[in-house]
Amino acid sequence: MIIERTEHPTWTSNAYLVADGAGGHGVLIDGNGVTDPLLERIEQDDITITHILNTHSHHDHVVDNERYQQRFGVPLLHWPEFADEQVIESGDLRIRGLYTPGHCRDHLSFDVNGTDVFTADVLFKGTLGGTAGGGETGYTDIKHSVMDRLMKLDPATAVHPGHTLPTTIGDEWETNPFIRIWRGLDPEGTDQCEVRGEPATLVLWAPDYDGTNKAWVRFPDGRDAIVGGSQVTR
Repeated sequence: MIIERTEHPTWTSNAYLVADGAGGHGVLIDGNGVTDPLLERIEQDDITITHILNTHSHHDHVVDNERYQQRFGVPLLHWPEFADEQVIESGDLRIRGLYTPGHCRDHLSFDVNGTDVFTADVLFKGTLGGTAGGGETGYTDIKHSVMDRLMKLDPATAVHPGHTLPTTIGDEWETNPFIRIWRGLDPEGTDQCEVRGEPATLVLWAPDYDGTNKAWVRFPDGRDAIVGGSQVTR
């Protein structure tokens, strides 16, 4: 399998080419404005693109949709047109959609051949996505998406996130600090903080994928959220 990744220098968002091999078929997953290397690889390896797939509609993941469609003229699939558990084939690739809301309500992950999963902004190496865009159920949804969907995949499954570096399901099961608390391995924090001026309990203060921090907070009314560290005053 060919998996080619580009990363935007500012947004750190990833775009992917996934193909079954040189001279074969493949798909493009998300567009981040840095897609020339992917297009060059397609030409170099004579890959036939069959689909354009979007994990979710945030700008840093869809910026190249029009360019892709003009170039390839193939179906553009995203939630809800690409439904949960729907499968498409591209040559020898079997791609299964996994509805994984929490970061936002239109979020899909893509399980490719049972060996690789593209998790976009729900699961990253060592951290999770923020839940502000997921509405009132964002935290509950992201916990379900991670624990009941993604963590049920084979531990050897390679994880290709929406920002920065890859990981595996097994590594995240063992070391991701959010998942460790959900598993009951580590305790919740009890320090008090403010989130945009609102009092809250700091359940977890963790590294984020870009060298900053991500926080899991709990408000006095019982609401939980995952937010960027810059929103938290400790």
